[in-house]
Amino acid sequence: MNNLQVAKRLFLFFLCLTVISPVNAEEIEPKEMNSLRIMSYNVRNCKGMDNVTDYQRVADVINRVAPDVVAVQELDSATERSQGVFVLKELAERTLLYWTYAPAIDYQGGKYGVGVLSKEKPLGYKTVPLPGKEENRALLIVEFEKYLFCCSHFSLTKEDQLLSVPVIFEAIKGIEKPLFLAGDMNSVYDSLPQIALREKFRTLNNYKENTIPVVSPDRCIDYIYVYENGNACSVLKRQVLFDEQVASDHLPLFVDVRFLNE
Repeated sequence: MNNLQVAKRLFLFFLCLTVISPVNAEEIEPKEMNSLRIMSYNVRNCKGMDNVTDYQRVADVINRVAPDVVAVQELDSATERSQGVFVLKELAERTLLYWTYAPAIDYQGGKYGVGVLSKEKPLGYKTVPLPGKEENRALLIVEFEKYLFCCSHFSLTKEDQLLSVPVIFEAIKGIEKPLFLAGDMNSVYDSLPQIALREKFRTLNNYKENTIPVVSPDRCIDYIYVYENGNACSVLKRQVLFDEQVASDHLPLFVDVRFLNE
């Protein structure tokens, strides 16, 4: 067999591999100039569907999206369950992002709550307690130069979810900067809590793209919203990462937005 025949066979071999090999990773395009990429991810304390706690695996998901800001839910801080690890700080170190944490409850010698990761260093933040019969919940409000970003993880009970809405409205009353809210809201789009939230918020992600369970998802309970306070923004892109089926029990999602007054 001469060199030309060998080259042809190698070409055909690699061509076959290209055709039959599945493309596992969804394409994520870089964001456009002068846009903001917002991500939300319930990471289940970085314990995957294989019952392995893997901080790097979750960090890789975040790094793959390359967001400007991330709302992160289900985070231990120095608990027995996490063997003393401050989970959000661990993720921040692996993604090279700033972290802001809001503990909701005391748990196993430490804390449990929600957090925000961001490229930009926050100007400040505050935590607002939210109702929850099974466990207390929290709203984290983080301020940046041009906008505010809120993260929450709503209660499992509809009554507490409804009670949380006016608390949020009061906490953000009078804010003039653009404001976003993201998180695991434990409620579907047509539920009463979601209808109540939409009195002042607009849903930015596609609620018809389900986020749970990770395999054959059948409902959307994770959302990204913008506060309707006169600061209009356009949605450039929105995506749920349906291929991320191991790192957590929720699918990650993100939206790209641009402020219309810029």
